[in-house]
Amino acid sequence: MTDFEKLKEIIDNSHRIVFFGGAGVSTESGIPDFRSADGLYNQKYDYPPEEILSHTFFMRNTEEFYRFYRDKMLCLTAKPNKAHLKLAEWEREGKLLSVVTQNIDGLHQAAGSRRVHELHGSVLRNRCMSCGKSYSVEKIAESSGVPRCDCGGIIKPEVVLYEEALPEDTVMAALDDIRRADTLIVAGTSLTVYPAASYVRYFGGDHMILINRDETPYDHMADLVIHDKVGEVLSRL
Repeated sequence: MTDFEKLKEIIDNSHRIVFFGGAGVSTESGIPDFRSADGLYNQKYDYPPEEILSHTFFMRNTEEFYRFYRDKMLCLTAKPNKAHLKLAEWEREGKLLSVVTQNIDGLHQAAGSRRVHELHGSVLRNRCMSCGKSYSVEKIAESSGVPRCDCGGIIKPEVVLYEEALPEDTVMAALDDIRRADTLIVAGTSLTVYPAASYVRYFGGDHMILINRDETPYDHMADLVIHDKVGEVLSRL
């Protein structure tokens, strides 16, 4: 039996799939990842991206943060790819329990997925730090300098920056679904960003499947490992 035949057999017999995805799910939509050879961490800026995308940098160098953020983090023309669409299809069919994502692009919801746990927040949600008023991502993209609320306060994306805690309610809901899953598909993630990477250890179901272009520290834990593009694999099912 080939790896793909084994994968299809597992999926066909699963009823509570949880999909845990990272940047590699969105790269097929044209959104750059961070750690590949041509990713954001390997590009040259006045400051390292890890520093720019920190809470301290946001508070101290807000204008420089937004210069980088608009240029590299907002990909508003991106569309859902074959992976996003297949997951939404499985949810409609009642096979998929939820998506747990480290991505902040909102493409799972754009594809039609309804139960999505966004561990690192979303660029689509933005809020005034003073009065709490919500603003669209278009407001951020079209503004210049530091985007300001009508009240004069600074608008901040609801994205989890370095030094910030993950949203507790989202984490608890994601872990609950991972515990309940009969199959966990881990895809498009290097599983090196913590604490999110450690969440796969909460899975106690029947099958753990790992789909990623490169090897990960958790390959040895998986029942099936496929080193390929996520969308290409899922679209064949």
